[in-house]
Amino acid sequence: MTVLIVTFSKDNDSIPLVIKEIEANKEKAFRFDTDKYPTEVKLDIYSGDTEQVIITDGEQKLDLSEVSSVWYRRMRYGQKIPNSMDKQYRDASINECRATLRGMIASLQGFHLDKMFNVDRANNKQLQLQAAREIGLLTPRTLTSNNLETVKQFAQECQQGIVTKMLSSFAIYDVQGRENVVFTTPVTNDDLENLEGLHFCPMTFQENVPKALELRTTIVGHRIFTAAVDSQILAGSTYDWRLEGMALLKNWQPYNLPEDMEKKLLKLMNYFGLNYGAIDIIVTPDNRYIFLEINPVGEFFWLEKYSPNYPISQAIAEVLVTNKN
Repeated sequence: MTVLIVTFSKDNDSIPLVIKEIEANKEKAFRFDTDKYPTEVKLDIYSGDTEQVIITDGEQKLDLSEVSSVWYRRMRYGQKIPNSMDKQYRDASINECRATLRGMIASLQGFHLDKMFNVDRANNKQLQLQAAREIGLLTPRTLTSNNLETVKQFAQECQQGIVTKMLSSFAIYDVQGRENVVFTTPVTNDDLENLEGLHFCPMTFQENVPKALELRTTIVGHRIFTAAVDSQILAGSTYDWRLEGMALLKNWQPYNLPEDMEKKLLKLMNYFGLNYGAIDIIVTPDNRYIFLEINPVGEFFWLEKYSPNYPISQAIAEVLVTNKN
């Protein structure tokens, strides 16, 4: 049987790492780069008296009846459709690609890491925080709003100050093509006097939580891998360690979560029906654990690359091959 890996051509080395582990288990893996569809990859979906789905990528062909499990990793629908195409037609083509691919994946039999509707549901940050609190995890006070006065009142109520972030991931490109991403950012008094942009786009605000350490807990099935970093050692990573992600790469260290925390995180995974999740947590100076978010397709490669303590690709391959968590 074959493991189908749904990703895109510029994904990182986590893909070949997992493929290597799958092949070490004497199983096959087929990589489906969704950005190459429909310009380079062909997809035939038959339904009726017979049901058959065939992916053709150059000389490689896969009949999806051979697929035993699916790793739903990254999607880049129709990314190679020419930008020169009329925008209305290009957008329509991308939407049709999206509907086709998601429908194909949703209809696949076998084990999914993870099912798309579970991933979609888990991506709702407000629901994450609500579920985490119900399970007993501590979370930051949070406000999502487009109301200027409400944001100012919220800032007054948070004695440690507030930070802002976006619920969705996106980038804005300047005229030189440089990427600008919204990271977690402190809100200043000047910012509070210039909130007119909320009339056009809501933002999410949270109380600023003091940090002793930041944790990344990666869960694969019932295996838990936790790493810690002191993000406060660099001025640029005080509010978001990703801003100094490269500089901090080798600073991540193994960390033992309390058993009670691990049980609560596994309950959260079960709540969303997830077999994989990358969870961000703050450890405060007074040793409280503050849950920030869970990313159902979050990154793990940088941890495995620089430390032998995190055989995450091996764990993913084992789940995919055995179809058990």
